[in-house]
Amino acid sequence: MQIITDIKKIRTIIAQAKRRGQSIGFVPTMGALHTGHASLIQKSRRENAVTVLSVFVNPKQFGAREDFAAYPREKNKDCLFAKKQKVDIIFYPSVNKIYPRSFLTSIKVDRITKTLCGRFRPGHFDGVALVVTKLLNIVTPDVLYLGQKDAQQCAVLKQLVRDLDIPVKINICPTVRENDGLAMSSRNQYLTPKQRREAPVLYRALRDARQKIQNGERRTARVIKHIAALIRHNSSGRIQYIECVNADTLQPLQGLRGEVLIALAVWFGKARLIDNIIVKI
Repeated sequence: MQIITDIKKIRTIIAQAKRRGQSIGFVPTMGALHTGHASLIQKSRRENAVTVLSVFVNPKQFGAREDFAAYPREKNKDCLFAKKQKVDIIFYPSVNKIYPRSFLTSIKVDRITKTLCGRFRPGHFDGVALVVTKLLNIVTPDVLYLGQKDAQQCAVLKQLVRDLDIPVKINICPTVRENDGLAMSSRNQYLTPKQRREAPVLYRALRDARQKIQNGERRTARVIKHIAALIRHNSSGRIQYIECVNADTLQPLQGLRGEVLIALAVWFGKARLIDNIIVKI
């Protein structure tokens, strides 16, 4: 495994691989790697000759009162994890490499960034769009691997790639969960033991809502109310939002139809957890 911090060097190596006819799979991360990331890496390794993993905690996607300073940075641990997963290249640039002092550019994806998490994290998806565009320009992968847990991010990046004609295929992989259903996340380590015991209620509530829809429920308000009641009665979590939206456009649905994304964000202490489920009607 090669650990690369320099943009010119990784471009040279990728160009050499492409001249040999090798396909490039790319897994962008902010580090604190876990089994969810491993599933993306393994998918890329099965489908590509070269797998590139980036680790970059992107300051542009954190708000003023968010956890940028506290976000876990575990370079040695992450490099060992990536080596164990047989990553070919780990790209570990500094903030100054990605955003030099002369940096003046921004990227904005409209409409689908205004719902769900975007309502509560202004500017977050602009930061995501910017850094992923830059990483795609540097790595020039054939396939980009993303996790379904970050459903809105997936939708934003699919729109970005379409709109800017970026020649990359996006492969969205299923959410990886702990044995009790909690979606794997770097922020799970913020949970206290009590909160960790409570947090699996999120997925239980989503699955219960899916069952109600499959049994014939089509009223959005009823589904949301049911999820909220389960979370409030079984945990100390503070609900930020629960929404039923169109899975492609992320626009709210008054009546449930088509492909429905049920998404939520809930605070457990200082840990903001997100999760979602897709129901096809």
